[in-house]
Amino acid sequence: MTGTAEILTAIRELSNLKGLDRTELHELLQDGIHAALAKKHGTTVQAEVEIDENRGNIRIVLLKTVVAEVTDPARESTLEEARFEDPEFQLGDVMEIPVDFAEFGRSAVQAAKQRIIQRVREGERTKIRDEFANRVGELLSGEVQQIERGKLVIMLNKFREAEAIMPYREQNHRDHYHQGDPIRAVLKRVEETPKGPRLILSRADPLFVKALFKLEVPEIQQGIVEIRAAAREVGSRTKIAVWSRDDSIDPVGACVGLKGARVQAVVNELSGERIDIVPWSADPERFAKLALAPAKVARVFSDPDGKTIQAVVDEDQLSLAIGRNGQNVRLASELTAWKIDLYSSREWLERSEGPIFAPLPEEQDAADVKLTELGGMPPATVAILEEAGYRTLNDIIDLERDDLLRLPGIAPEEADRIMSIINELTTEDGNTEGSTGS
Repeated sequence: MTGTAEILTAIRELSNLKGLDRTELHELLQDGIHAALAKKHGTTVQAEVEIDENRGNIRIVLLKTVVAEVTDPARESTLEEARFEDPEFQLGDVMEIPVDFAEFGRSAVQAAKQRIIQRVREGERTKIRDEFANRVGELLSGEVQQIERGKLVIMLNKFREAEAIMPYREQNHRDHYHQGDPIRAVLKRVEETPKGPRLILSRADPLFVKALFKLEVPEIQQGIVEIRAAAREVGSRTKIAVWSRDDSIDPVGACVGLKGARVQAVVNELSGERIDIVPWSADPERFAKLALAPAKVARVFSDPDGKTIQAVVDEDQLSLAIGRNGQNVRLASELTAWKIDLYSSREWLERSEGPIFAPLPEEQDAADVKLTELGGMPPATVAILEEAGYRTLNDIIDLERDDLLRLPGIAPEEADRIMSIINELTTEDGNTEGSTGS
């Protein structure tokens, strides 16, 4: 039986390739044969199917009960028909009618194949769920298999069957990948789709920075040092707050490493992104002072009900505390999960006679200027920016040149012009910031 030999060979190949149990594949093949028999003889058909891989045989026998009057031809036979085969048959006996596999081999093989494919897929999906359900936040490595409209399709090194993608918003714009390039990323979440579980990877999430430090810092792997909080503006700057279970181990020093080796390894993986490492504190006021590093904070006042911190810094520290385009105070607020309002010593003294949390008179923020009101910005350029959702100076003030070049219709010269306008209107000096370990 050529067909029998072929399907048994296919079973062996499937068992080896997919790592499925041979017994389970036999059951699936038997199900396929029963489905083919039901299609030909009726849904109530009864049969025995025996598979002998060693001999390369598949034995199929239809079972029919001998009755005086047939009501179900699929599973019953008359006494006359039975005795035509064997005169010894009596009412109530069961006839065994051999069936040649070749009679319906093609349909049986097809039915079995569909069941096997379905079971293999279900098994793989379950395996992926079991493997990755509890691995969110872990670092995974693989290869860029395809680039689709900015999305990276990644083949993992140790689990090739898993569908893994990195959406555009989860990428670092400093990175540039091509098909075949090796890549490392953090598992952000596992999504369920009609085709099964899909792994969403990220190099933009703070989880990626945490995973990189875990890789580089043995004390984090051992659970002695913990990253208690992280805030990130991808491609630009990250702040992490660290804490040690052991008072004899400095958590910041552990993360920085000898001569900055550990933090530098993380910075290199992030394509030069700056990293501030500060000690974590359960005291919101102390934590806020630490989070505003590298600026030195003179005094802080907290409002627990409004989760607001008012931080007072000397005049020469104000620019550093704010950071370029407000980045330092913005990341500090995100790190502490408290709103931080900054004041210079002069501003604080001027308002000290009033209630501690009395709001200062609101001033017009220069960043609220509409793009249409900016000098030197051509109407065509304004139209392109507005189409992309940027309508005020505040909307574009944190954009990089590469961000502008991604907008359809913005040429390099026009991107340079916009960056020049932004720089002219930016009062903070970007070189005043500092970073721990970088």
